[in-house]
Amino acid sequence: MKVIERKILLAEDDRNMSFMLQDNLEMAGYTVEVYSDGQSALSAFVKKQHDLCVLDVMLPQKDGFTLAHDIRKLNLSVPIIFLTARAMKEDRIHGFKLGADDYITKPFSVEEFLLRIETILKRVYAQPTRADEQFIYRLGTLVCDFSNQLVTSPARVQELTNKEAKLLRLFCLNRSKVIDRDIIQKAIWEDEGYFVGRSMDVFISRLRKLLKDDANVAILNIHGVGYKLEVRE
Repeated sequence: MKVIERKILLAEDDRNMSFMLQDNLEMAGYTVEVYSDGQSALSAFVKKQHDLCVLDVMLPQKDGFTLAHDIRKLNLSVPIIFLTARAMKEDRIHGFKLGADDYITKPFSVEEFLLRIETILKRVYAQPTRADEQFIYRLGTLVCDFSNQLVTSPARVQELTNKEAKLLRLFCLNRSKVIDRDIIQKAIWEDEGYFVGRSMDVFISRLRKLLKDDANVAILNIHGVGYKLEVRE
C-alpha cells in the first residue's frame, strides 16, 4: 500500500520554536509549511491542501483563534491543534468550541506532540487516499484541469489565467459551500481594499462566462456574505 505523505501547516511566530517543530516533524516524515503570522497562514491554507494545522494562539496580524475560525469556514474536517503558552481554562474551552482536535500548552514534550499528531491523523484519515490533492475536477460536463489551467466542455477548450485558476480551484475545493468575500480576497489577492474587491467581482464574472457551457454549473452570489459554487445534478 502506498504511504501517503502528510502535509502540515505550522503557524508559529517564535522562530526558535518553529524551527524546532519543523525539524522534528520533517524527521518524522511529514512535509511542513511554516508561517509566522495568521494572515499568511490563511492565504496558504486556501491555496493549498493541508492534512493538519498546528496554530499558535498568539500570532501577529491574525491570532490563532481567528485563524481557526476562518479555516473552519472553508474546511470543517481538517484537524487543528492549538499551541499556547497560556494555560487558562477559558482559552481551552474557546479553542475546542472552534473545532480544535487538541490543545497543547507550552512547554511540552516533542515526543508527546508527535504522538498526538500521529493519533489524530490515524483517526481522521482512515483511507489511504486523498481526493483533495487532485488537480482535475469535474463539474457536470466540464473538466477543470488546474495543472494546465484549462476548462474543457463538450464544445470547446478554454484557457485560464493564473488568478482565474486559483479562484476556480478555491471554489472546486469548497463546492456547495458559501465562501466569504473577505476569505476570497485574502486568499487570492491578500488584500481587502476597495479596488481589490472590484477586481474580484470582475474575475467572478469571467469565471461565470467560462462555466456557462453547462447550465447546471453556477457561481451564486450569496447577498451580503460571498459566493457559492453549485452543481445541479
